[in-house]
Amino acid sequence: MNNKSAIQQYTSSSRQADAAAASPHRLIQMLMEGALEKIAIAKGHMERNEIAEKGKSISWAIDILEGLRMSLDQDAGGELAANLDSLYEYMSITLLEANKDNSLAKLDETSRLLKSIKSAWDAIADDPAVQAMGTGDTTIISASVR
Repeated sequence: MNNKSAIQQYTSSSRQADAAAASPHRLIQMLMEGALEKIAIAKGHMERNEIAEKGKSISWAIDILEGLRMSLDQDAGGELAANLDSLYEYMSITLLEANKDNSLAKLDETSRLLKSIKSAWDAIADDPAVQAMGTGDTTIISASVR
């Protein structure tokens, strides 16, 4: 095993352990962080004209966005959940276009949008309702968190 694969294996194991112990709120943060990381990696691949790797990173980011969409509680989240659903869908489409057009600007746009959502999500971490949810709570926090 070379150093690169050992580091990747350690990172993967570490992330799995973090996810297993995370609160529902933290899991959403981790998904957003993962999508942002994949977009940044795709940008590097795009700049180096590494087409296959770019496509894999963008596909992974899209998969994460789809996971975020699936985590929305449309009933409890109401209009906010519907708006987030539309925004996640828009970002997925924009990433597909970025891949097709080799557009750094579209990657940047998606990254900015996701950072904006993540910033708001991070800000609610101090909310008592979020803190009350323990790691044993299996419900994904809906978009209706105050």
